[in-house]
Amino acid sequence: MNFGYTEKVEDLRRRVRAFMDEHIVPRHQQWLEEVHASQYPVSFMEELKAQARAEGLWNLFLPHLKDDEPGTRLTNLEYAPLAEIMGRISWASEVFNCNAPDTGNMELLHMFATPAQREQWLAPLLDGTIRSAFAMTEPDVPSSDATNITTSIRRDGGDYVIDGRKWFITNAAHPNCKILIVMGKTNPDAPTHEQQSMVLVPMDTPGVKVVRNIPVLNHVSPEGHCEVTFTNVRVPAANLLGDEGSGFALAQARLGPGRIHHCMRSIGAAELALELMTERSQERKTFGKYLHQHGIVGEWIAKSRIEIDQARLLVLKTAWLIDEVGAKAARKEISMIKALIPQLHTTVCDRAMQVFGAMGVSPDTPLADHWTWGRALRYADGPDEVHLQAIARMEIAKSKETLGAAAAYLNVPPRD
Repeated sequence: MNFGYTEKVEDLRRRVRAFMDEHIVPRHQQWLEEVHASQYPVSFMEELKAQARAEGLWNLFLPHLKDDEPGTRLTNLEYAPLAEIMGRISWASEVFNCNAPDTGNMELLHMFATPAQREQWLAPLLDGTIRSAFAMTEPDVPSSDATNITTSIRRDGGDYVIDGRKWFITNAAHPNCKILIVMGKTNPDAPTHEQQSMVLVPMDTPGVKVVRNIPVLNHVSPEGHCEVTFTNVRVPAANLLGDEGSGFALAQARLGPGRIHHCMRSIGAAELALELMTERSQERKTFGKYLHQHGIVGEWIAKSRIEIDQARLLVLKTAWLIDEVGAKAARKEISMIKALIPQLHTTVCDRAMQVFGAMGVSPDTPLADHWTWGRALRYADGPDEVHLQAIARMEIAKSKETLGAAAAYLNVPPRD
């Protein structure tokens, strides 16, 4: 395993960081002002997207693009450090057309869409002219186990008819969101993991209703984490994505690379929090000493550096494994980073907020917003507890191959 950045990646890191510093960071205050004034999408987004595309910083996340598809064709390991840089500003990834949930949806369409579906939906997503949403989570069942979903997808002649309720559907409030990938049950009597299917549902289909944009910790995201209902929603059978009964497998295929993206953006947010904390600790004095000279603050700085670097290496290892052996074989490492990184994200942000004092919970720093999103990530793509249980099950299964071997290391005297 070699996680050192290649010359190609170092060049891209320099270019992405330069673009962030020159074009995105100076616009952040304007972004906040326009969003708070309910102007969304912000007035300058298309301008920045066109500039990023012109500079070759576009669709950085898809390694298997065709020659006629716009993008940079990076592996997960190559893309990971770029996602980290984007994570410093919450909306930056959209500028590079690398924003969730569009990235995961483009992955799905790239792998499983028919030629007609690719032309209608994948092409405009790759061009950044539309946005999309992924509708799986439901309010009435524990959706961390996707086999629990109850939304029905019923075949009726040449159509599918969809009825159900989804929530926390990211992007559904975005004015440019044109397509939903909806997961539901087509055959409740099939084996457990073959009951689900995915269908493509245009947002303007009759019966699709965005009920509300749900605040996250009282913070309303302009792109939305929405509750959406489907009432007798009828779409052509040609809108089926993949095969009937393949929905659960498609969902698993979608989540592997997406978790790399989320985790590296979180590391970027934590890195920024550490930088802010370190600078603040050298500017502010209490009781006659700079903050970093107080033992507890120095300890926070040191622990944050250790924890961020550890976490980054684990995510890079996971990205490398996905590239080498696929997401299925890397499922333990994927669960490990998903359980670890959101807590790292909130821990480092919390320390930085404490060093800033009351300013840390105000809009004068990005820390409160970053902390809020880090806390939400402890649910996104599966809650911590589900991933921890999955890791434990895999460790137990592995130990059974050599069960009892570790007993030789016990210093227990033999019994008579």
